[in-house]
Amino acid sequence: MAALNSNSFYHRPESKFPPSLWGDQFINHVSDSKVVEKYSKRVDVMKSDVRNLLTAPETKMIDTINLIDTLERLGVSYHFENEIEEKIQQFFNLDTNYHNDEAYDLNTVALHFRLFRQHGHPISTEIFRKWTDGNGKFKESIKSDTKGMLSLYEASYLRTHGETILDEALSFTTASLKSIVPSLGSPLKKQVSRALVQPLHLGIPRLEARSYITVYEEEEQKNEALIKFAKLDYNLLQILHREELQQVSRWWKELGLMSKLPYARDRMVECYFWALSVHHEPQYSRARTVLAKSIAISSVIDDTYDAYGTIEELEVFTEAMQRWDDGEISRLPEYMRPLYKAILEFYIEFDEELAKEGRSYASHYTIEGLKELARGYFEEAKWFLEGNLPSFEEYLKIGLITSTYGYAVPSSFMGIGSARKEDFEWLSKKPKIFVATLIIGRLLDDIGSYEFETKRGQLAIGIESYMKDNGVTKEDAMAKFMELCMNAWIDNNEEMLRPSCYKSRDLFMHILNLNRVTYVAYKDKEDGYTQPEKVLKPLILALLVDAFEV
Repeated sequence: MAALNSNSFYHRPESKFPPSLWGDQFINHVSDSKVVEKYSKRVDVMKSDVRNLLTAPETKMIDTINLIDTLERLGVSYHFENEIEEKIQQFFNLDTNYHNDEAYDLNTVALHFRLFRQHGHPISTEIFRKWTDGNGKFKESIKSDTKGMLSLYEASYLRTHGETILDEALSFTTASLKSIVPSLGSPLKKQVSRALVQPLHLGIPRLEARSYITVYEEEEQKNEALIKFAKLDYNLLQILHREELQQVSRWWKELGLMSKLPYARDRMVECYFWALSVHHEPQYSRARTVLAKSIAISSVIDDTYDAYGTIEELEVFTEAMQRWDDGEISRLPEYMRPLYKAILEFYIEFDEELAKEGRSYASHYTIEGLKELARGYFEEAKWFLEGNLPSFEEYLKIGLITSTYGYAVPSSFMGIGSARKEDFEWLSKKPKIFVATLIIGRLLDDIGSYEFETKRGQLAIGIESYMKDNGVTKEDAMAKFMELCMNAWIDNNEEMLRPSCYKSRDLFMHILNLNRVTYVAYKDKEDGYTQPEKVLKPLILALLVDAFEV
């Protein structure tokens, strides 16, 4: 491909990103401490009632597992983690024979399978054999059991490599459910329609809870007390999340980068949404604010490389990032100085906090991730500004770095007090679950941003290089990218199973949730981050603005 500009060394790309959708909406938020106090008291009382329900000794396994699933889907299970883990372990150890008992219909068996897998227990797919024929195909008779098929469909997303029965289950249930949706009644119709566009396992837990609360309300077998508990708890957490968003929005405004760097995307609210999707529970409050700020900073760095800087300027900036020293400020072009200064100050301030906890190492690993990111962005900027198209293999090597998740994952660990030095060391060795996250982050972003990038005259390097290397169409390349993403999801599923599961399951969940928010933001060939109006705006309103009536 010819160079974009004979003087490409000094060529400045021009970009016009949509402005922020939010203005000062979240900065001006005021929370009512009386409401918080009232909700908290009611939640505490209900919590002990639900705990009694969960730990009642005479309850049957089927009923307890149904309750656990309901609590998880309503978004309140974080209150009972220890009790739930204990019950699931106890039930898994029973080694139940699912084949001969009539009580174990398809819906129940698939639900048990999904819950055991979600909690890291390697339950065998053999429990589905009784619904298949001699050729391993699912029997036509199960098409009349919509709940069973929906349950099997959701379970199939937790499959591991080589589990052909679940590959078959996914294609069978997808086709069957699509064909019967029009004839279903509510609330089942709502559940099936949503599952087909947003499988539970690939969804953001907080959004899934929001959706399920409204569906569960319509169920015949619903528990009114659980609905009230879920709504109160949702509203209470939402107040905390709004307060955090107000704090990071104020920080962002005071930083003033957007007035100095008008070429960059102003996406502080979307960055907070990303962080909230990774860990929503109250104990991760600091982790959310740190991650949101980290993503916002990397976003401006990205746009500096991608949408404004010349090669000469970017070379100087990349060197300054490697040296990590305020003595570099005077060497930088005028417009880059506030950004570089903001980056150093952010880490100096947080470093002091970490030092008090004896966790200074946490920022070291994150800063190394940011330096690597700058080097990756510079390589991509050279490809773009010089008009060179690398091979797909070359691209992917750099593209996994510029997915930003090599920086975002240690950033999300940085704010978690329980993340120790060995956790960061483990990450730095690029374990399989981490690499899978980089692949998902990179390729879904490439699919989502393709149209926008080509419209603004930018080289959509990932898709273009794959097309050129393999002599295929854009559609073929995107289909291949989706296939690679799904393979990476299956890698993740394997890593989440014990005993391959390295220690802290919480940290694994944060990595998994990062994949989920990526999937939701980019899944429909949309770049939900760059153009949030259509994709992210309704989700942000659901999570951070609209409360439940209680």
